[in-house]
Amino acid sequence: MRVLIVRYLQTTVVLSALLLAACASKPPVAASNPKIDRISAEELARIIPQSAAKLSLDDLVNLSKQGKTPEQIIDQIKTTDSMYDLTPSQSLALSRSGVDAKVLDFIHERRELALRNNLADEINRREQQKQAEIAKLKTRNWQRQRYNSYCGLGRYGFSPYGYGGFGSRFGSRFGSGFGIGTGIGFPLGCW
Repeated sequence: MRVLIVRYLQTTVVLSALLLAACASKPPVAASNPKIDRISAEELARIIPQSAAKLSLDDLVNLSKQGKTPEQIIDQIKTTDSMYDLTPSQSLALSRSGVDAKVLDFIHERRELALRNNLADEINRREQQKQAEIAKLKTRNWQRQRYNSYCGLGRYGFSPYGYGGFGSRFGSRFGSGFGIGTGIGFPLGCW
């Protein structure tokens, strides 16, 4: 009797240790290191808005020297849909040439806004792709659950009568179970 108690305690201790080890183990590698979809250099070049200056920088200086107000110059930039990618030295040179700070601020804000919009569009496009992939996987998993290959080719006879081949020996799962054969039903709700 004492030997049984000692073996029982040893077994309990070993099983408890295994249970604790299982609970304290590391998570799977995929859960701890998710795959991050990075933007390549080519994609970044495609995303960044290209500068299209229909109104050149010299034209901006000439408009400023002609006495146009900053609002008029900004309207001219908007109507020509010009986009500038100015370096800090170019901004300083334009400022020294007489271009108002409001115009330079507008140019920089417009560039930043276009960059943000393009990045947001790219993020939304990628998110929609991921959602479409998830929906496709969910549909495929749902369809896989609906198909049960264990059910075979069907009953011998017609529903609710006939011989099912698997399941309860007391009749078909649905119906009265009368007819040809013993009326054995199918498992797992096949039909």
